[in-house]
Amino acid sequence: MQAWQVRSPGPDVAGSLRRVSLRVPRPAPGELLVAVDACGVCRTDLHVAAGELPVHRPAVVPGHEVVGHVLELGDGVTGFRPGDRVGVAWLRETCGACRYCRRGAENLCPRSRYTGWDADGGYADCTTVRADFAYALPDGYSVAELAPLLCAGIIGYRALRRADLPPGGRLGIYGFGASAHLTAQVALAQGARVHVLTRSSQAQKLALELGAASAGGAYDAPPEPLDAAVLFAPVGDLVPVALRALDRGGTLAVAGIHLSDIPALNYQRELFQERTLRSVTSNTREDGRALLTFAAGHRLTVVVSPYPMAQAGAALADLAADRVNGAAVLLA
Repeated sequence: MQAWQVRSPGPDVAGSLRRVSLRVPRPAPGELLVAVDACGVCRTDLHVAAGELPVHRPAVVPGHEVVGHVLELGDGVTGFRPGDRVGVAWLRETCGACRYCRRGAENLCPRSRYTGWDADGGYADCTTVRADFAYALPDGYSVAELAPLLCAGIIGYRALRRADLPPGGRLGIYGFGASAHLTAQVALAQGARVHVLTRSSQAQKLALELGAASAGGAYDAPPEPLDAAVLFAPVGDLVPVALRALDRGGTLAVAGIHLSDIPALNYQRELFQERTLRSVTSNTREDGRALLTFAAGHRLTVVVSPYPMAQAGAALADLAADRVNGAAVLLA
């Protein structure tokens, strides 16, 4: 099969990839072999290719927003048949036995492993997934539209929960790419008033088209105090900016796996009056199922920039340069 590997992580993200021929993997007991129909290009892939995340598996095949169909069942698998459409997401496996897993916080499992970082992912003709970590997918969406839901959608959904947005509250969204444009729609469907802060004029236009109450520059003040905010842009300088935009008792959730350094915070200006700063770490399978159930009941507008699988390097380079509107998706 054909696949892309991250051979030399570094600033030249397109150059860090190499297309190779690999053997089709065999599904281990409890796994599915999945033919890849589409794979979203996530900012985490960019961090892996750029070397901003440490190497977990040398020459890894990136990609963890995989929509595909089952080719083969590993020993012991029940509940799936060849041909079934499934989703493969970032969280690949957890131990199921540690105190975090037992309390329902499997996203914090110290032995968690991740698709496209610890194990080969979806920039390939085929990949594998543990059957108990594969997702059933909602009807009514194309494979290209489904792919971003499997990370951008799921992590945005968790970030929104972590931001403790009250019913009918005022939400600020910093950065407006693949994850943010889906999260905004979830919040709007729940009755929130959404203000988008992003440097891209194209993204500002999209935000208003999707129903945002306002769209301004990333460092601008929103037109009203915020009850909650989510930071999607991996820019630490925006943390104090977003905290200052919060009303008393507001919460800022930082959604990314990687963030540039946060400058010194001023307690009185940015944290006093019970403002809260929270990180977001991966997701649980329950987060994934909840987001996909929501998508089944609320038709989300998934803005997609499609690329052939053969142009994975170009897609990563465009994402790094903020040339992608919505979500980049590789199509088989």
